[in-house]
Amino acid sequence: MLLKKVDPRALKDNPDRSRRTKSTPQADALLLATIKLVGILQPPVIVPEQGGGNGYLIEVGHRRVKQAIAAGLDEIEVLEVEASDDHGAMRSMIENVAQEPLNPVDQWRGIERLVVLGWTEEAIAAALGLALRRVRQLRLLGSVLPAMLDHMAKGDMPNEQQLRTIAAAPVDDQKEVWKKYKPSKDDPKVTWWNVSNALTKTRMYAKHASFDDELARAYGIEWVEDLFGPADEDGRYTTNVEAFLGAQQEWMTNHLPKRGVIAEVNSWGEPVLPPKAERVYGKAGKSDRVAMYLDRNGTVQSVAYRMPAPKAQGNGTSPAGNAAETPTGRPDVTRRGIGMIGDFRTDALHEALSRAPIANDTLMALLVLALAGRNITIASGTSDDVYGFARMDRHAVRLIGQDGKLGFDEETLQQAARGALIEVLSCRENRSDSGIVARIAGEAIGADAFLPNMGTEEFLSCLSRPALEGSCKDTPVLPRPRVKETRAALVAHFTDGRFVHPSALFAPDSTALANWLAKHEAVPEDEQEEPHTELQDSDSGAEAQGDDAEQFREVA
Repeated sequence: MLLKKVDPRALKDNPDRSRRTKSTPQADALLLATIKLVGILQPPVIVPEQGGGNGYLIEVGHRRVKQAIAAGLDEIEVLEVEASDDHGAMRSMIENVAQEPLNPVDQWRGIERLVVLGWTEEAIAAALGLALRRVRQLRLLGSVLPAMLDHMAKGDMPNEQQLRTIAAAPVDDQKEVWKKYKPSKDDPKVTWWNVSNALTKTRMYAKHASFDDELARAYGIEWVEDLFGPADEDGRYTTNVEAFLGAQQEWMTNHLPKRGVIAEVNSWGEPVLPPKAERVYGKAGKSDRVAMYLDRNGTVQSVAYRMPAPKAQGNGTSPAGNAAETPTGRPDVTRRGIGMIGDFRTDALHEALSRAPIANDTLMALLVLALAGRNITIASGTSDDVYGFARMDRHAVRLIGQDGKLGFDEETLQQAARGALIEVLSCRENRSDSGIVARIAGEAIGADAFLPNMGTEEFLSCLSRPALEGSCKDTPVLPRPRVKETRAALVAHFTDGRFVHPSALFAPDSTALANWLAKHEAVPEDEQEEPHTELQDSDSGAEAQGDDAEQFREVA
């Protein structure tokens, strides 16, 4: 065996080498970085070329030679040995089989040795081709109980999540847990899940905190960096759960909106709203209220809700034109789902009234329809004013000149008319519902196109099994044995698409429309009374004024 220096470019590959599979680009980059920094630590093995040649064949170290050439080295040290009968096949096989990557414990011990010799973490990362964060993660093993490290070095390693939990726990806690779960003669393997589970403490992360550093200090919160967490996220956390939740509660109290409430959560993590409150699933109106609560991660969440308006006295009418209900049996859509549809329709209708092209004659027809709506008090949920009079006044003012006379251009009239329609028309399932006229208006201006994607867990959970399976039509999703699985498949399918349930479309039910038209059918012109042109005496005039007053009171 002879140690000599040769030009790596003069060496030839051994055709009988054991490793034929190409190495990964990452492994090659690591080897190249190591050679550039410290050179070749283990010389390749070469043999003289047989059959009359005067060159050398590589028996062991093909990758080292290749990366030495890539590093631009003119000479490398090699070990020249005598050629064997099997052309070095056995030596090549043994070399590759005997190689084994260092386990994390040995890597950590090696890194600590380099640190003692004066290497910085940055230099170690560059030499080994590791991310700096990975080097720091390995150094965190210095916080693991030595007895655990000795066992891990034997090859019985926990997974990354378990190792993270163990390393983050105090050493005293590790000692107590290790006494209970350390290996025995009968059971030499460690159930690391038990060890990590015993050391697990609830973590509250800084990325979920709404409070600032000043409030954190006031509550005695000290953040700990999670070195095993994703590099692109704030990994700071605290195990002082009580202090974290207290700081979140104080922040919510200081930032609670007007008329808002701090809600408790139920066992499913859902906020418990005030009695009779209706959750708003679409865009919240100015008269809606906000409830703030903490979810299971301790994150501040908010939800809009609407309190029911006082019921009108003497009004025995029932909502007309509501879709998604069957006459008998279980409805296709629950009451909660119908409420969501009402919110979705109203938002879509208002957006269409703001953005969709509307001809002037259509606009005038819509104004007539709006005045025939059931919400005579003009309450579509967009105004703090119960009756909406103040908001309507703002639209009317735009049409009046300084001299008190009508004065406007066509664009101003269009904007005022659109704004007035938004105030009046509503499809919500409450006192503000305009009734079937809002549905007719929405269909006329193409408001269906403004409806949101309803292929969500929240809405699909309101559908019965037949309705849910019917939603699979025209999709590659097939109904599953369990409703939950069908719903999950539909949610996944519509994540990047759009689904609108047929019951949410604006076109009113044909039967409801026919009934409405028949009930309010216009009186033929030949049956209408001729207007009176003669002067009325004081008695008849007073009687007429009394009738008008009574009609006004009924409307009001």
